[in-house]
Amino acid sequence: MTSTSTLKLQAVPVDKEIEHLIKSSKDLSVGGTTTSNYGPDPDGLKILPESTRKRLVEAEIDISEGYPWRPDKAKIPVFVDEAAAIRDDDYEYIERAKNADPEKKALFGAAKEVINLTNHIGTEIVGLQLADLDDKQKDELALLVAERVVVFFRDQKLSPQKQRELGDYWGRVEEHPQAPQVNGLPGVSVVWVDYWRGVFGWQLSFKNNSLANWDAVKHLSPGPQGWHSDLVHEKRPAGITHLHLDAIPSTGGDTSWSSGYAAYDKLSESLKKFLDGKKAVFVSAHGYLDRNNPFGGPKKIERVHPLVRTHPATGWKSLYVNRAMTKRIIGLSSVESDLVLNYLFEVYEKNADIQVRFKWTPSRPGYGTSAIWDNRVSQHSAAWDHEGQDPRHGTRVTSLAEVPYFDAGSKSQREALGHSLDERDFF
Repeated sequence: MTSTSTLKLQAVPVDKEIEHLIKSSKDLSVGGTTTSNYGPDPDGLKILPESTRKRLVEAEIDISEGYPWRPDKAKIPVFVDEAAAIRDDDYEYIERAKNADPEKKALFGAAKEVINLTNHIGTEIVGLQLADLDDKQKDELALLVAERVVVFFRDQKLSPQKQRELGDYWGRVEEHPQAPQVNGLPGVSVVWVDYWRGVFGWQLSFKNNSLANWDAVKHLSPGPQGWHSDLVHEKRPAGITHLHLDAIPSTGGDTSWSSGYAAYDKLSESLKKFLDGKKAVFVSAHGYLDRNNPFGGPKKIERVHPLVRTHPATGWKSLYVNRAMTKRIIGLSSVESDLVLNYLFEVYEKNADIQVRFKWTPSRPGYGTSAIWDNRVSQHSAAWDHEGQDPRHGTRVTSLAEVPYFDAGSKSQREALGHSLDERDFF
Protein backbone atom coordinates (compact mmCIF):
# COMPACT_ATOMS: atom_id res chain seq x y z
CA MET A 1 0.00 0.00 0.00
CA THR A 2 1.41 3.27 -1.07
CA SER A 3 1.17 6.17 1.32
CA THR A 4 1.03 9.66 0.00
CA SER A 5 1.82 12.91 1.80
CA THR A 6 -0.36 15.91 1.45
CA LEU A 7 1.28 19.31 1.28
CA LYS A 8 -0.66 21.68 3.49
CA LEU A 9 -0.57 25.28 2.39
CA GLN A 10 -1.30 27.88 4.99
CA ALA A 11 -3.08 30.93 3.66
CA VAL A 12 -1.38 34.23 4.35
CA PRO A 13 -3.83 36.95 5.52
CA VAL A 14 -4.56 39.51 2.84
CA ASP A 15 -3.34 42.42 4.97
CA LYS A 16 0.02 40.72 5.50
CA GLU A 17 0.37 40.07 1.80
CA ILE A 18 -0.37 43.72 1.02
CA GLU A 19 2.02 44.92 3.69
CA HIS A 20 4.83 42.73 2.33
CA LEU A 21 4.10 43.84 -1.23
CA ILE A 22 4.26 47.54 -0.38
CA LYS A 23 7.33 47.35 1.82
CA SER A 24 9.30 45.26 -0.65
CA SER A 25 8.27 47.16 -3.77
CA LYS A 26 10.32 49.94 -5.34
CA ASP A 27 7.22 51.45 -6.93
CA LEU A 28 4.57 51.34 -4.19
CA SER A 29 4.36 53.50 -1.10
CA VAL A 30 1.92 54.39 1.70
CA GLY A 31 1.95 57.01 4.41
CA GLY A 32 3.93 59.62 2.56
CA THR A 33 6.92 57.33 2.26
CA THR A 34 9.45 57.54 -0.53
CA THR A 35 10.39 54.65 -2.76
CA SER A 36 14.17 55.12 -2.59
CA ASN A 37 16.57 53.25 -0.37
CA TYR A 38 16.88 54.45 3.19
CA GLY A 39 19.98 55.81 4.85
CA PRO A 40 22.23 58.75 3.96
CA ASP A 41 21.25 60.25 0.61
CA PRO A 42 24.15 61.08 -1.74
CA ASP A 43 21.84 63.26 -3.85
CA GLY A 44 21.26 65.59 -0.92
CA LEU A 45 24.95 66.40 -0.71
CA LYS A 46 24.85 67.79 -4.24
CA ILE A 47 22.56 70.66 -3.20
CA LEU A 48 23.56 71.01 0.45
CA PRO A 49 24.00 74.72 1.34
CA GLU A 50 27.54 75.55 2.42
CA SER A 51 26.40 77.09 5.70
CA THR A 52 24.50 73.87 6.53
CA ARG A 53 27.50 71.73 5.62
CA LYS A 54 29.70 73.80 7.92
CA ARG A 55 27.26 73.46 10.83
CA LEU A 56 26.99 69.68 10.40
CA VAL A 57 30.75 69.17 10.09
CA GLU A 58 31.43 71.34 13.16
CA ALA A 59 28.92 69.19 15.07
CA GLU A 60 30.75 66.04 13.90
CA ILE A 61 27.72 64.75 12.00
CA ASP A 62 28.93 62.11 9.56
CA ILE A 63 27.77 63.17 6.09
CA SER A 64 30.51 61.34 4.20
CA GLU A 65 28.02 59.01 2.48
CA GLY A 66 25.13 61.44 2.08
CA TYR A 67 22.58 63.70 3.75
CA PRO A 68 19.88 63.67 5.04
CA TRP A 69 19.10 60.27 6.53
CA ARG A 70 16.16 58.77 4.66
CA PRO A 71 13.75 56.66 6.76
CA ASP A 72 13.62 52.89 6.39
CA LYS A 73 10.51 52.14 4.36
CA ALA A 74 10.28 48.68 5.93
CA LYS A 75 9.71 50.28 9.34
CA ILE A 76 7.01 52.77 8.29
CA PRO A 77 3.43 51.68 9.10
CA VAL A 78 1.22 50.65 6.20
CA PHE A 79 -2.06 50.40 8.11
CA VAL A 80 -3.80 53.18 9.98
CA ASP A 81 -4.18 51.21 13.21
CA GLU A 82 -0.41 50.66 13.40
CA ALA A 83 0.28 54.34 12.71
CA ALA A 84 -2.20 55.43 15.39
CA ALA A 85 -0.52 53.16 17.94
CA ILE A 86 2.80 55.03 17.67
CA ARG A 87 3.35 57.04 20.89
CA ASP A 88 -0.16 56.08 22.06
CA ASP A 89 1.15 54.96 25.43
CA ASP A 90 0.73 56.73 28.77
CA TYR A 91 3.64 58.45 30.48
CA GLU A 92 4.21 61.37 32.82
CA TYR A 93 4.52 64.75 31.11
CA ILE A 94 6.25 67.54 33.04
CA GLU A 95 5.16 71.07 32.14
CA ARG A 96 8.48 72.86 32.64
CA ALA A 97 6.84 76.30 32.43
CA LYS A 98 5.05 75.62 35.72
CA ASN A 99 8.41 75.62 37.51
CA ALA A 100 9.41 79.01 36.13
CA ASP A 101 9.80 82.35 37.87
CA PRO A 102 6.90 84.44 36.50
CA GLU A 103 9.25 87.44 36.24
CA LYS A 104 11.83 85.37 34.31
CA LYS A 105 14.71 87.09 36.05
CA ALA A 106 17.31 84.44 35.11
CA LEU A 107 16.41 84.57 31.41
CA PHE A 108 15.84 88.29 31.03
CA GLY A 109 18.75 89.18 33.29
CA ALA A 110 21.19 87.37 30.99
CA ALA A 111 19.80 88.89 27.79
CA LYS A 112 21.02 92.12 26.22
CA GLU A 113 17.54 93.01 25.02
CA VAL A 114 14.00 91.62 25.03
CA ILE A 115 11.82 92.92 22.19
CA ASN A 116 8.08 92.31 21.88
CA LEU A 117 7.45 92.34 18.12
CA THR A 118 3.69 92.86 18.37
CA ASN A 119 1.26 93.40 21.23
CA HIS A 120 -0.26 89.93 21.08
CA ILE A 121 2.41 87.57 19.76
CA GLY A 122 6.13 87.27 19.17
CA THR A 123 9.20 88.19 21.24
CA GLU A 124 12.83 88.40 20.20
CA ILE A 125 15.62 87.83 22.73
CA VAL A 126 19.00 89.36 21.93
CA GLY A 127 22.38 88.31 23.32
CA LEU A 128 21.72 84.77 24.54
CA GLN A 129 22.98 81.46 23.20
CA LEU A 130 20.40 78.67 23.45
CA ALA A 131 23.20 76.12 23.83
CA ASP A 132 24.28 77.77 27.09
CA LEU A 133 20.94 78.01 28.93
CA ASP A 134 20.71 76.40 32.36
CA ASP A 135 17.59 74.57 33.55
CA LYS A 136 16.14 77.62 35.29
CA GLN A 137 16.45 79.65 32.10
CA LYS A 138 14.94 76.80 30.07
CA ASP A 139 11.92 76.76 32.41
CA GLU A 140 11.51 80.51 32.08
CA LEU A 141 11.85 80.31 28.32
CA ALA A 142 9.11 77.67 28.25
CA LEU A 143 6.84 80.05 30.17
CA LEU A 144 7.72 82.95 27.88
CA VAL A 145 6.90 80.80 24.85
CA ALA A 146 3.58 79.81 26.46
CA GLU A 147 2.71 83.47 27.06
CA ARG A 148 4.05 85.07 23.88
CA VAL A 149 3.35 82.05 21.60
CA VAL A 150 6.65 82.31 19.66
CA VAL A 151 10.13 83.51 20.70
CA PHE A 152 13.05 84.23 18.35
CA PHE A 153 16.82 84.04 18.76
CA ARG A 154 19.18 85.30 16.05
CA ASP A 155 22.95 84.74 15.81
CA GLN A 156 22.91 81.22 17.23
CA LYS A 157 25.74 78.69 17.19
CA LEU A 158 23.60 75.63 17.78
CA SER A 159 24.46 72.04 16.94
CA PRO A 160 21.69 69.56 16.06
CA GLN A 161 22.68 67.62 19.19
CA LYS A 162 22.08 70.64 21.43
CA GLN A 163 18.79 71.31 19.68
CA ARG A 164 17.69 67.74 20.45
CA GLU A 165 18.87 68.14 24.05
CA LEU A 166 16.63 71.20 24.48
CA GLY A 167 13.70 69.29 23.05
CA ASP A 168 14.26 66.38 25.43
CA TYR A 169 14.17 68.79 28.37
CA TRP A 170 10.76 70.20 27.39
CA GLY A 171 9.07 66.88 26.65
CA ARG A 172 9.11 63.63 24.73
CA VAL A 173 10.64 64.34 21.34
CA GLU A 174 8.58 63.18 18.38
CA GLU A 175 10.58 60.86 16.15
CA HIS A 176 8.71 61.05 12.87
CA PRO A 177 8.70 57.69 11.03
CA GLN A 178 8.46 59.31 7.58
CA ALA A 179 10.54 62.49 7.84
CA PRO A 180 14.15 62.72 6.68
CA GLN A 181 16.40 63.22 9.71
CA VAL A 182 19.82 64.56 10.51
CA ASN A 183 22.19 61.59 10.22
CA GLY A 184 22.35 59.69 13.50
CA LEU A 185 19.82 61.93 15.27
CA PRO A 186 16.26 60.59 15.18
CA GLY A 187 13.87 63.34 16.21
CA VAL A 188 15.88 66.09 14.52
CA SER A 189 13.84 66.44 11.33
CA VAL A 190 15.06 68.21 8.23
CA VAL A 191 13.04 71.15 6.88
CA TRP A 192 14.33 71.57 3.34
CA VAL A 193 11.85 72.34 0.56
CA ASP A 194 14.62 72.41 -2.08
CA TYR A 195 15.39 68.76 -1.29
CA TRP A 196 11.73 67.74 -1.23
CA ARG A 197 11.20 69.32 -4.63
CA GLY A 198 14.26 67.71 -6.17
CA VAL A 199 14.11 64.25 -4.61
CA PHE A 200 10.45 63.79 -3.71
CA GLY A 201 9.23 65.53 -6.84
CA TRP A 202 7.05 68.10 -5.11
CA GLN A 203 5.23 70.11 -7.78
CA LEU A 204 5.57 73.48 -6.07
CA SER A 205 5.16 76.71 -8.01
CA PHE A 206 4.47 80.42 -7.61
CA LYS A 207 0.80 79.84 -8.47
CA ASN A 208 0.04 76.75 -6.38
CA ASN A 209 2.17 77.02 -3.24
CA SER A 210 -0.54 78.51 -0.98
CA LEU A 211 -3.74 77.02 -2.39
CA ALA A 212 -4.23 74.99 0.81
CA ASN A 213 -5.23 78.25 2.50
CA TRP A 214 -8.47 78.11 0.51
CA ASP A 215 -9.25 74.40 0.67
CA ALA A 216 -6.78 72.09 2.41
CA VAL A 217 -8.64 68.95 1.29
CA LYS A 218 -8.89 69.78 -2.40
CA HIS A 219 -5.45 71.38 -2.54
CA LEU A 220 -3.08 69.20 -0.56
CA SER A 221 -0.31 71.47 0.66
CA PRO A 222 3.16 70.52 -0.63
CA GLY A 223 5.01 71.93 2.33
CA PRO A 224 4.37 74.34 5.20
CA GLN A 225 2.78 77.17 3.19
CA GLY A 226 -0.78 76.52 4.37
CA TRP A 227 -1.74 77.68 7.87
CA HIS A 228 -1.49 74.72 10.24
CA SER A 229 -0.54 73.34 13.65
CA ASP A 230 1.74 70.33 13.93
CA LEU A 231 0.91 66.75 14.91
CA VAL A 232 -2.70 67.33 15.98
CA HIS A 233 -3.47 63.66 15.33
CA GLU A 234 -1.25 62.54 18.21
CA LYS A 235 -2.73 61.46 21.52
CA ARG A 236 -0.40 64.09 22.99
CA PRO A 237 0.02 66.65 20.21
CA ALA A 238 2.97 68.97 19.72
CA GLY A 239 3.89 71.32 22.54
CA ILE A 240 7.09 73.31 22.09
CA THR A 241 8.56 73.19 18.58
CA HIS A 242 12.03 74.53 17.77
CA LEU A 243 13.03 75.30 14.19
CA HIS A 244 16.61 76.39 13.58
CA LEU A 245 17.50 77.71 10.12
CA ASP A 246 21.15 77.46 9.11
CA ALA A 247 20.60 78.47 5.46
CA ILE A 248 18.43 81.55 4.99
CA PRO A 249 17.42 83.34 1.77
CA SER A 250 18.75 86.86 1.43
CA THR A 251 15.18 87.98 0.76
CA GLY A 252 11.98 86.08 1.49
CA GLY A 253 11.32 82.76 3.20
CA ASP A 254 9.62 84.46 6.16
CA THR A 255 7.35 82.54 8.54
CA SER A 256 4.15 83.84 10.14
CA TRP A 257 2.47 82.76 13.36
CA SER A 258 -1.02 83.45 14.63
CA SER A 259 -2.12 83.36 18.29
CA GLY A 260 -4.77 80.89 19.43
CA TYR A 261 -5.35 82.91 22.59
CA ALA A 262 -6.14 86.03 20.59
CA ALA A 263 -8.16 84.06 18.02
CA TYR A 264 -10.39 82.83 20.85
CA ASP A 265 -10.77 86.36 22.20
CA LYS A 266 -11.82 87.62 18.75
CA LEU A 267 -15.02 85.60 19.14
CA SER A 268 -18.22 86.97 20.62
CA GLU A 269 -18.93 85.90 24.18
CA SER A 270 -21.98 84.01 22.90
CA LEU A 271 -19.90 82.02 20.41
CA LYS A 272 -17.27 81.33 23.07
CA LYS A 273 -19.94 79.81 25.32
CA PHE A 274 -21.20 77.69 22.43
CA LEU A 275 -17.73 76.37 21.62
CA ASP A 276 -16.49 75.83 25.18
CA GLY A 277 -16.56 72.11 25.92
CA LYS A 278 -17.10 71.10 22.29
CA LYS A 279 -14.80 68.52 20.73
CA ALA A 280 -13.54 68.06 17.20
CA VAL A 281 -12.01 65.32 15.08
CA PHE A 282 -8.42 65.97 14.01
CA VAL A 283 -6.64 64.02 11.28
CA SER A 284 -3.06 63.18 10.35
CA ALA A 285 -1.22 64.75 7.44
CA HIS A 286 -0.36 61.30 6.04
CA GLY A 287 -2.80 58.63 4.90
CA TYR A 288 -2.54 54.88 5.43
CA LEU A 289 -4.53 51.78 4.50
CA ASP A 290 -7.50 50.48 6.42
CA ARG A 291 -6.74 46.89 7.39
CA ASN A 292 -10.41 45.94 7.00
CA ASN A 293 -10.73 47.67 3.63
CA PRO A 294 -7.22 47.85 2.16
CA PHE A 295 -8.44 48.69 -1.33
CA GLY A 296 -10.59 51.59 -0.14
CA GLY A 297 -7.84 54.19 -0.54
CA PRO A 298 -5.84 56.15 2.03
CA LYS A 299 -7.32 56.64 5.46
CA LYS A 300 -6.00 59.16 7.96
CA ILE A 301 -5.50 58.76 11.69
CA GLU A 302 -8.37 60.41 13.55
CA ARG A 303 -8.15 61.78 17.08
CA VAL A 304 -10.71 63.66 19.19
CA HIS A 305 -9.53 66.76 21.07
CA PRO A 306 -11.23 69.81 22.62
CA LEU A 307 -12.06 72.60 20.19
CA VAL A 308 -11.06 75.06 22.92
CA ARG A 309 -8.18 73.90 25.09
CA THR A 310 -6.68 75.26 28.28
CA HIS A 311 -2.92 75.79 28.46
CA PRO A 312 -1.58 74.12 31.63
CA ALA A 313 1.00 76.87 32.36
CA THR A 314 -0.88 80.08 31.55
CA GLY A 315 -4.37 78.76 32.33
CA TRP A 316 -5.65 80.64 29.27
CA LYS A 317 -8.14 79.31 26.74
CA SER A 318 -7.00 78.88 23.16
CA LEU A 319 -8.92 78.13 19.97
CA TYR A 320 -7.56 74.76 18.84
CA VAL A 321 -8.35 74.35 15.14
CA ASN A 322 -6.51 74.47 11.85
CA ARG A 323 -7.75 74.28 8.26
CA ALA A 324 -5.38 71.51 7.23
CA MET A 325 -6.27 68.93 9.87
CA THR A 326 -9.51 69.73 11.72
CA LYS A 327 -12.18 67.54 10.12
CA ARG A 328 -15.45 68.16 11.96
CA ILE A 329 -17.07 69.33 15.19
CA ILE A 330 -18.72 66.51 17.12
CA GLY A 331 -22.42 67.06 17.75
CA LEU A 332 -23.05 69.25 14.69
CA SER A 333 -24.26 68.22 11.26
CA SER A 334 -21.64 68.19 8.55
CA VAL A 335 -23.07 71.39 7.06
CA GLU A 336 -23.13 73.17 10.42
CA SER A 337 -19.64 71.95 11.26
CA ASP A 338 -18.21 73.17 7.95
CA LEU A 339 -19.79 76.61 8.37
CA VAL A 340 -18.50 77.05 11.91
CA LEU A 341 -15.04 75.65 11.21
CA ASN A 342 -14.50 77.78 8.11
CA TYR A 343 -15.24 80.88 10.15
CA LEU A 344 -12.88 79.77 12.93
CA PHE A 345 -10.11 79.04 10.40
CA GLU A 346 -10.48 82.54 8.98
CA VAL A 347 -10.31 84.14 12.42
CA TYR A 348 -6.80 82.71 12.70
CA GLU A 349 -5.82 83.47 9.12
CA LYS A 350 -7.32 86.90 8.39
CA ASN A 351 -6.65 88.94 11.53
CA ALA A 352 -3.25 90.55 11.01
CA ASP A 353 -3.34 92.08 14.52
CA ILE A 354 -2.99 88.62 16.11
CA GLN A 355 -0.14 87.54 13.81
CA VAL A 356 3.60 88.10 13.57
CA ARG A 357 5.72 87.70 10.43
CA PHE A 358 9.37 87.00 11.07
CA LYS A 359 12.36 87.56 8.82
CA TRP A 360 14.97 84.95 9.71
CA THR A 361 18.14 86.79 8.66
CA PRO A 362 20.83 86.67 11.37
CA SER A 363 22.82 89.78 12.22
CA ARG A 364 26.17 88.05 11.58
CA PRO A 365 27.21 85.74 8.73
CA GLY A 366 27.90 82.15 9.71
CA TYR A 367 25.21 82.10 12.41
CA GLY A 368 21.73 80.59 12.39
CA THR A 369 18.37 81.75 13.68
CA SER A 370 15.91 79.88 15.91
CA ALA A 371 12.17 80.16 16.38
CA ILE A 372 10.62 78.38 19.36
CA TRP A 373 6.84 78.27 19.51
CA ASP A 374 3.98 76.57 21.32
CA ASN A 375 1.94 74.49 18.89
CA ARG A 376 -0.86 74.19 21.44
CA VAL A 377 -1.78 77.86 21.08
CA SER A 378 -0.81 78.79 17.53
CA GLN A 379 -0.81 78.18 13.82
CA HIS A 380 2.03 78.97 11.44
CA SER A 381 2.66 79.35 7.74
CA ALA A 382 5.87 79.71 5.70
CA ALA A 383 6.17 82.01 2.69
CA TRP A 384 7.74 80.48 -0.41
CA ASP A 385 8.26 83.84 -2.10
CA HIS A 386 11.97 83.16 -2.70
CA GLU A 387 10.84 80.29 -4.99
CA GLY A 388 13.99 78.28 -4.32
CA GLN A 389 16.30 80.91 -5.82
CA ASP A 390 18.21 81.04 -2.52
CA PRO A 391 18.72 77.95 -0.34
CA ARG A 392 16.63 77.54 2.81
CA HIS A 393 17.44 74.67 5.19
CA GLY A 394 16.59 74.02 8.81
CA THR A 395 16.33 71.38 11.51
CA ARG A 396 13.25 70.95 13.67
CA VAL A 397 12.67 69.31 17.04
CA THR A 398 9.17 68.97 18.49
CA SER A 399 8.46 68.10 22.13
CA LEU A 400 5.07 66.47 22.66
CA ALA A 401 2.95 67.86 25.49
CA GLU A 402 -0.07 66.88 27.56
CA VAL A 403 -3.29 65.21 26.45
CA PRO A 404 -5.38 68.27 25.46
CA TYR A 405 -8.06 69.27 27.92
CA PHE A 406 -10.63 72.00 28.52
CA ASP A 407 -11.01 73.52 31.99
CA ALA A 408 -14.41 75.18 32.29
CA GLY A 409 -13.02 77.40 35.05
CA SER A 410 -10.16 78.77 32.95
CA LYS A 411 -10.17 82.29 31.48
CA SER A 412 -9.35 83.77 28.14
CA GLN A 413 -6.10 85.73 27.82
CA ARG A 414 -7.79 89.13 27.71
CA GLU A 415 -10.02 88.22 30.63
CA ALA A 416 -7.05 87.03 32.70
CA LEU A 417 -4.99 90.15 31.90
CA GLY A 418 -7.88 92.55 32.53
CA HIS A 419 -8.09 93.77 28.92
CA SER A 420 -11.28 95.09 27.33
CA LEU A 421 -13.86 92.64 26.01
CA ASP A 422 -16.02 95.44 24.57
CA GLU A 423 -18.54 94.11 22.06
CA ARG A 424 -20.22 97.33 20.94
CA ASP A 425 -19.46 96.62 17.27
CA PHE A 426 -21.29 93.30 17.50
CA PHE A 427 -24.70 94.93 17.86
